[in-house]
Amino acid sequence: MAKIEERVGNFEGVFWFKKKICTKNLIPGKKVYDEFLYNSKYGELRTWDPRRSKPAAAIHKGLHHFPLKKDMKILYLGIASGTTSSHFSDIIGKKGLIYGIEISDRVLREILTVAKKRENIVPLLADGRKPETYPWIEKVDLVYADIAVKDQSEVLIRNCKKFLKPDGFAMIAIKSRSIDVTKKPGEVYKQEKKKLTEYFHITDFVELNPYEKDHGFIVLKRKS
Repeated sequence: MAKIEERVGNFEGVFWFKKKICTKNLIPGKKVYDEFLYNSKYGELRTWDPRRSKPAAAIHKGLHHFPLKKDMKILYLGIASGTTSSHFSDIIGKKGLIYGIEISDRVLREILTVAKKRENIVPLLADGRKPETYPWIEKVDLVYADIAVKDQSEVLIRNCKKFLKPDGFAMIAIKSRSIDVTKKPGEVYKQEKKKLTEYFHITDFVELNPYEKDHGFIVLKRKS
């Protein structure tokens, strides 16, 4: 059996296996995309592809703080077809819950099958810019934003004000070209960090090249 160890940084539910990042499969025997499945003494593991998932790319790039935990409740802005959220689903387990906001009905249809099987993902057809349109969502432990809009930091802040617990965390994949194509990515990251530090402490930041060109990944803790 290949050596298996938890990722340096003590990321809960995230493993190295055969030099690949993996999560423990919530539904053994079932794939979500074209990931590999491995048997281990910890149970069945699913490879987490850094070229298809920005949090996986961030971990590969040396992220030190990844605040997902078992049993967490998460608000996911821009959940798309379910690649990344399926790994979040593995980590939080059956008692956790992901509220997944997606503005495209075509894309949302792709995640419905994943959500039906996993039962801890609730996909919602909605616009993340308008959190007032889904007011019934409960307070969550973490808000994650992966949305290709110019005001992506403002959208994250707006949702965190309404739904994030006082001691909660947030993560955002900054798409610099969606914000300002005329500026260098580093300038955009600095600009967005300044906006975010009004409401959050920045606990970690990595750039995602070469996995995701001109993307940065920021981990945040809500200020008291």
